[in-house]
Amino acid sequence: MTDWAGRTAAEIAAAVREKRATPREVVAGHLERIARLDRRIGAFRKVRAEAAEAEADEVAARADLGELPLAGVPVAVKDNLAVRGEAHLDGSAATPDTPADADHVTVARLRAAGAVVIGLTNVPELCVFGTTEGPHGITRNPWDTGRSAGGSSGGSAAAVAAGLAPIALGNDGMGSLRIPAANCGLVTIKPGFGVVPAGIGNGDWFGMSENGPLATTVADARLMLSVLAEKEFEGAGQRTPRKIAVSLRSPLAGVTVSKPYTNAVTEAAGLLAGTGHRVRRAEPPYPASIGVTAIRHWTAGTAVDAAGLDPALLARRTRVHAALGRRFVRGVQVGDARGRLRARLAPFFAEHDVLLTPALARHAPKAGPWHERGWLRNALAGSSHSPLTPAWNLTGWPAMSVPFGTLPSGAPCAVQLVGRPGSEAVLLEVAEQLETLRPWQRTAPVG
Repeated sequence: MTDWAGRTAAEIAAAVREKRATPREVVAGHLERIARLDRRIGAFRKVRAEAAEAEADEVAARADLGELPLAGVPVAVKDNLAVRGEAHLDGSAATPDTPADADHVTVARLRAAGAVVIGLTNVPELCVFGTTEGPHGITRNPWDTGRSAGGSSGGSAAAVAAGLAPIALGNDGMGSLRIPAANCGLVTIKPGFGVVPAGIGNGDWFGMSENGPLATTVADARLMLSVLAEKEFEGAGQRTPRKIAVSLRSPLAGVTVSKPYTNAVTEAAGLLAGTGHRVRRAEPPYPASIGVTAIRHWTAGTAVDAAGLDPALLARRTRVHAALGRRFVRGVQVGDARGRLRARLAPFFAEHDVLLTPALARHAPKAGPWHERGWLRNALAGSSHSPLTPAWNLTGWPAMSVPFGTLPSGAPCAVQLVGRPGSEAVLLEVAEQLETLRPWQRTAPVG
C-alpha cells in the first residue's frame, strides 16, 4: 500500500481522481501517522478518526469524484471554525461544548471540493496570542519541539509541517497564519479583505481577521485558496517583471530584526533581481502610532469575543487582554485609524507591486505553559517575535509567508510578501519563483 502521508494535496487529489488511491486509504495513512507522532507535537485538539473514515467513503461514492479539486484530501481545521457535529472550543475552558449544526462556509467549500476533515487543531485561548497552548495542551514546532509552533493557527501549522495533514485551514488577525507558517516552514497567504468569507468569532476582530490555507507548496496554497475563494488564481508559468520593494526594518520602534531573517530577505531579493524583477530598498512610511493602533484593535477584538464567557474560566492573560480592550471598543468602532493607515501606505504600493520583508524578527519562543504566565510577558514575547505581521491586518491587504533558508538551529526561516488589494495572484507568482529558486524541504523529519 502506498503511504500518502507527506504527499501534497495536489498529488493526493490527482491519485484519487484517477483511482490510483481511495479516499479511505489516504485518510487511514494520515490517521496512522497522527497516532504515531502527535503526542510529541500536540497539533490536534480532536482527531475525527471514525467520522473521517466515513466521510472518505462518502467522497469515494460521489458521482463527480473525477472532477473534485481536493478529492480525498485530508484537511485539518482550526478549532475556532464550525465543523458540523463538532464543538469548536476556541482553546478555552470557558466556551460551550456544543456541537455545531452546520459547517462554517469555508469548511463547507472544502468538503464540496472533496476534502475530508481529519481533525480540529489546537489554538491559544480565543486565538489571542502568538504561541499555542492552553487547557488542551502545548503545540510544538515539528522542526524543533523545544520551541512553540507559533500562533494562533499553531496546531494547523504543526499538523501540516509534521505530515499529519497535507493542508490545513487557519485564520489570521494579527499574523496568526503567517507566524506559525514561518516557524514551521510552510506557505500561507492571508488574503485581502473580502476574498475569502471570514465569519471568525464576533465580528472578525473588526474586519482584521481572514481565513486562509496552510500548505507545504505554493501550488497547494493556490489550490486551497481557489477553493476557499471560489475563484481561480493564476498558475505556474507567469514571469511578469515586478517592482519589488525590500525593507528590513521593523514597524515597531525598539524592536530589531535578527540577522538570520534579514539575511534571508537580502538573499531572496538578490535571487529575484536575477530573474528580471526590479528590486530596490524602500521603506514603507509606517506611522509611529502603528503599535498603539494594533494593540487597540487586538485587545478590543478579544473584549468582544470574551463578552458573555465566564471570566473565572478564562486564563489570566486573556482576562487582562479583554479588560484592556474594553476601554478601546467604542473608539475602534467609530474611529478611522485603519483608513488613515491605508491612505498613508497606498502611495507606496502604487509605486511598488510587492513588498519583501522578514516574516519574523527572531525564532519562536520556547514551548511551554505560556497560558499560565502574565499578560505583559506574553505581549512582549509576541511583539519581539512578530512585529512585521499586524500592519497588513490593519490595512486588510494580502500578505504571505514563504519559507526561505534556515536558522542556525536548522529550523526554517521565512520571508514575507505583501501586496496591494487584489494582488493575491501576484504574491503567489513571486512565491512560486522563490520556491523554484530555493527549494525547501516540505515536512519536518519527525518520523
